[in-house]
Amino acid sequence: EHHGASGRREATRLLTERQIKKHGRHDHRKTQVRAAEEGSEVMLSHSLFCDWLCCLVWTDCIARVQRFLVTRLGEDWIFLVLLGITMALVSWTMDYASAKSLQAYKWIHGELRGNIPLQYLAWVAYPLIFVLFASLFCHLVSPQAIGSGIPELKTILRGVVLKEYLTLKAFIAKVIGLTAALGSGMPVGKEGPFVHIASICAAVLSRFMSFFSGVYQNPYCYTDILTVGCAVGVGCCFGTPLGGVLFSIEVTSTYFAVRNYWRGYFAATFSAFIFRVLSVFNKDAVTITALFRTNFRMDFPFDLQELPAFAIIGISCGFLGAFFVYLNRQVVLFMRRPNAMTRFLIKHRLIFPAVVTLVIASLTFPPGFGQFMAGELMPRECINSLFDNFTWTKIWGSPPPVGLGRSAAWLHPDVSVFVVLLLFFVMKFWMSAVATTMPIPSGAFMPVFILGAAFGRLVGEIMATLFPDGIVFDDILYRIIPGGYAVIGAAALTGAVTHTVSTAVICFELTGQISHILPMMVAVILANMVAQGLQPSLYDSIIQVKKLPYLPELGFGHMRLYNTFVENIMVRKVKFISSQSTYREVKHLLDSSSLKTIPLVDSKDSMILLGSIDRLELLALCDWWLSPERRLLMLVRTLEQLEKKLKTIIETKVSLSLNTTLANKNPNCCCCLVYLFHDSLWFPSLWRWALLLQIRAWEEAEMDKPVEIDEIRVDPSPFQLVERTSLHKTHTLFSLLGLSHAYVTSIGKLVGVVALKEVRNQSLTNVTLVTGEGAWSLYVSGGSESKRSRLEAADRSSSLEPP
Repeated sequence: EHHGASGRREATRLLTERQIKKHGRHDHRKTQVRAAEEGSEVMLSHSLFCDWLCCLVWTDCIARVQRFLVTRLGEDWIFLVLLGITMALVSWTMDYASAKSLQAYKWIHGELRGNIPLQYLAWVAYPLIFVLFASLFCHLVSPQAIGSGIPELKTILRGVVLKEYLTLKAFIAKVIGLTAALGSGMPVGKEGPFVHIASICAAVLSRFMSFFSGVYQNPYCYTDILTVGCAVGVGCCFGTPLGGVLFSIEVTSTYFAVRNYWRGYFAATFSAFIFRVLSVFNKDAVTITALFRTNFRMDFPFDLQELPAFAIIGISCGFLGAFFVYLNRQVVLFMRRPNAMTRFLIKHRLIFPAVVTLVIASLTFPPGFGQFMAGELMPRECINSLFDNFTWTKIWGSPPPVGLGRSAAWLHPDVSVFVVLLLFFVMKFWMSAVATTMPIPSGAFMPVFILGAAFGRLVGEIMATLFPDGIVFDDILYRIIPGGYAVIGAAALTGAVTHTVSTAVICFELTGQISHILPMMVAVILANMVAQGLQPSLYDSIIQVKKLPYLPELGFGHMRLYNTFVENIMVRKVKFISSQSTYREVKHLLDSSSLKTIPLVDSKDSMILLGSIDRLELLALCDWWLSPERRLLMLVRTLEQLEKKLKTIIETKVSLSLNTTLANKNPNCCCCLVYLFHDSLWFPSLWRWALLLQIRAWEEAEMDKPVEIDEIRVDPSPFQLVERTSLHKTHTLFSLLGLSHAYVTSIGKLVGVVALKEVRNQSLTNVTLVTGEGAWSLYVSGGSESKRSRLEAADRSSSLEPP
């Protein structure tokens, strides 16, 4: 509502300026002619003329220099460099702050060693403070900063306007809240929220760059900017520009414009480079290298006989990824179920994150249950240890070798390595699914990545136990490398949860090695095949739970979509205006509906579509028609006409006879005079009453006049469909062009309109009919609710109004 009111005021202001400029130029020309006739113009002296000429030349030089600088500063590469530098600084600062926080967390725990109660209190209270601070800060500053942000960006890139999601307040809340969440040690990720942060930065930076180049105000350029922001967010988060660009395309775009490839790669590469250089300057790394560098042997990293094991990892990760999405959605739906407990949690917002943090911290307490699941390891330490070159089953029960490092946390003297890995995977699985639903900025990529690495490491250790001496093939001994299995498991599970293949490329860049490229691609593809057949991606699941107006992907085999046409789903009772419509009819239409665009037809009989008009334009026109500015212009015109006839000058106090003359000759003038001076005390009450009635009569007469369509902007070519357009083609066009509605015409005649709501509902219905009562049907219905009530609820809560 706030943005609609501001847009209406802006449209009214522009229309008023156009009208005043239009009439002002006319009045200025008349004033010049009158002054010339009266001989009031005076020739400039020679010195004044020279000063004027010098000033003109100097102004022209300044304008040329300014135009040159503005043109150069408004170029794409300047914007991309600024975006890359900004996001690299933000990412490094967040990592530095969260790393120092985790170091303090472990230091406090180490200093209290020997005092179990105080250790437990510190281990639980530290993350509790950070999580509650993040939740409270985001709730007070910008609630839109809660969660991942990628589902909302998918919706925004589809053409839907989500208010307050790309503002500076959301940026501040997201950065501070995410830093606190990462510094708490909870199983939450950085990638999803950081994509949102980068997109906000790109949007804010584009508003700044619009001062130099007007191209940044174009809505199509705005979409390209957000696409680049997503690529920078992923690439700068881990220092993986190639995988970052591919992942952002797969996650956020149904259709991708190839022209944005170079922008994404340029900005992501520059940002990742600055991000890694800052780490070197801070002495976190010796040189620019991979974030989780591995040292697997390159000559024979794996044997072809291991491919079945890699395929098993991929298939298993597909089932596990689908179950993770299902579990995450069920937790969210349970928290949104209308009952006494959820109402209590909504009223007291900090209780849910406090309880979740308390349970997770208690279970991971190292002297307690956490000793059986490597609870003392922080997320990055988990990844580094799971990717190491040691085979834990061979060194378990013996003195730890040199260089084992933090991997010693996985070796419990009384519990097998398999039990530790299995407990870690099971416990972290549900912990991650629940922790990502807390009302804080949190992503799921890194927790799922760690889960996949743990599962792959478990399979790798099993293979190392089954083949302790390695696999012999062609007289060559291939030793089993469990760390390689961990890398493959990480890529496969993240690919299954997000429905992407680019996680393999991200793993290559994270580890700095492509030795396992073949088994990794096999595992990722198999995981995607299984997961896509069972559940939607995690981001699509969140979109459905939040009821965001986003079209579902159709996939293959939906033949019903080719046999359903626009004429079966379109709205036939279309609200429109014609060239003969009056201001009263237009105002009634605007008051009785919330249409964002209104079709313009030739007449009510012919119904020939001439174009469409934005709602703000019509509101501005109605506001202008009875505005004080227009009344004043009408007054000036009327007084000029009367001046020619009466040859008199209007004094400060207008006599009663002149009022009577003006009222009889032109009620418009009297209306304007009374509007401007109705508070003056010298008007008699009787005349005031009579003139107020004349004002009302004049306003009623003005409202019955035809709308001046020429005074506003009309879109002469709104998107149109024919009645026999298939639903599949309609779905493709809506997804490709980001349409919110389309008019249906027959030989130029407006016969109906189809909106995003109709296309979405019909697509969901056809998908459900094709797939039956399986996983997708459960996904649409949300468990206990019926499909119809679920769709009706989604329509009521949708932020898009159907035309």
